[in-house]
Amino acid sequence: MATTNPIQFIQQVRAEVAKVVWPTRREVLLTTVMVFIMAALTAVFFALVDLGIRGGLQLILGMFS
Repeated sequence: MATTNPIQFIQQVRAEVAKVVWPTRREVLLTTVMVFIMAALTAVFFALVDLGIRGGLQLILGMFS
């Protein structure tokens, strides 16, 4: 493994950080809103699936009791 002195390491880190394309405030806001919307839709979907499964099980168990 090649060793790098600390000065070269810091220079390489700064060069790599300079290549990073940071998102704009608008992009961050839009993606955050999209994440919240998708999380809400997923929660609604699984709540409906849960209600369906619970209703089906109650129907099946009601037939046997």
